[in-house]
Amino acid sequence: MRVEETRVPGAYVFTPDPIPDPRGVFFEAFRSDLVEETVGRPFRPAQINYSTSVRNTLRGIHGVAVPPGQAKYVTCVRGAARDIVVDLRVGSPTFGEHQETVLDAESGRSVYVPEGVGHGFLTLTDDTCICYVVSTLYVPGTQIDIDPLDPDLALPWGFDEPPLMSEKDAKAPGVREARAAGLLADWHDLRRADLDLKST
Repeated sequence: MRVEETRVPGAYVFTPDPIPDPRGVFFEAFRSDLVEETVGRPFRPAQINYSTSVRNTLRGIHGVAVPPGQAKYVTCVRGAARDIVVDLRVGSPTFGEHQETVLDAESGRSVYVPEGVGHGFLTLTDDTCICYVVSTLYVPGTQIDIDPLDPDLALPWGFDEPPLMSEKDAKAPGVREARAAGLLADWHDLRRADLDLKST
């Protein structure tokens, strides 16, 4: 499996090496040892979620408040999507910057999204299915939603017609409003927590 670091610190793209034969293809989609070695901290799946969407569906930008925080390992298991991660950690040297990756079932490519980083995607085909392996259980009331069309972020979704969005996402605050409300994680707090984790 090949690993690429993105422009958002702590976010990585994992691309498996396929093994083809006359029956089809086999590849490793997830290895906890490789993920942990790459990100420098434990990653133990606590929950696995799936979403299916019609073409031109925009989901995100989503995250989880810290605490409890949540890291994600995101894979497209059917169809294709334009995946975007956004650094929402206040004080980060790349705050507000993003990384775009096309995820599709054929490549098996996955994106690791660390705590405090927002995530969303635009589906490029009908019946696109996304799998999220997450590090913490769902806790009602801890979700953070950011307007995916926020002009301050200017994310390159690349749609040609208005996307299909949930009412919740369409009414989500922009990044400035979320920051002013104290909803976003602090980069320095997350770094200190990582150092404490490594010292134990």
